[in-house]
Amino acid sequence: MNVLRNPAVPLLAGLLACIVIAYTVGGASAPALADRLAARAPAAIEAAGGGGHVVAEFRSPNGWPSRHPVLTGGEQLDQQTRSDIAYAVAALPGVGGIRWSDGDLMVEQQYSPLHCQEDVQALLRARTIRFEESSATIDAASASLIDEVAQALSPCLGAIIEVTGHTDSSGPEEINLALSSERANAVKAALVQRGIPADGLIARGEGSAHPVDGLEPGDPANRRIEFSVISTEALVPTPVDTPAAR
Repeated sequence: MNVLRNPAVPLLAGLLACIVIAYTVGGASAPALADRLAARAPAAIEAAGGGGHVVAEFRSPNGWPSRHPVLTGGEQLDQQTRSDIAYAVAALPGVGGIRWSDGDLMVEQQYSPLHCQEDVQALLRARTIRFEESSATIDAASASLIDEVAQALSPCLGAIIEVTGHTDSSGPEEINLALSSERANAVKAALVQRGIPADGLIARGEGSAHPVDGLEPGDPANRRIEFSVISTEALVPTPVDTPAAR
């Protein structure tokens, strides 16, 4: 089991390791991308007729950087102009799915499944799906992160995504393998509840066999969930342009 003999020191070390990984491995790549897209969006909006009215917010509902913008403003604009603005922003390289804050219009990009993998990896660079101690029960505080992971995976329905659980090396490896598998299956079940098809997810446990590069096998920061694309036959989302009458 992942039971710490002296929890204070390993927990502190794990926290520091997570911070180092977040900044040195993932770093500010997600914020940088969101900032670049936000800087380019106003010109696209203005060219489509929404200058001074419409703003593209490249942030998730929880305030984290995102390449899936929400358009606000422009309620007084006609539907054709709103559609032109949405597609103009969606055409910017790197932009993902796009929607209006009032839910009026959705534009989905043609995704490569690897884009979904990259989006999820960006979410998990600074945060971790957490579980109750020595348990496969997902911590309640991770619910919003699971929501964002499901949102990032949803445009690539049709691809096969592997959900892999990892542990540190504390405790017998037989128990670590079982626990990592149970945790991967718990995350899979949580994603299915959020609309990701079960047949598009494969859950697998690796125990402590693959620690994070640069970390000791016993470091608590090795307890993690990873996502990877193992089949790239993704469905191509269909743009939807059926706003309600105003």
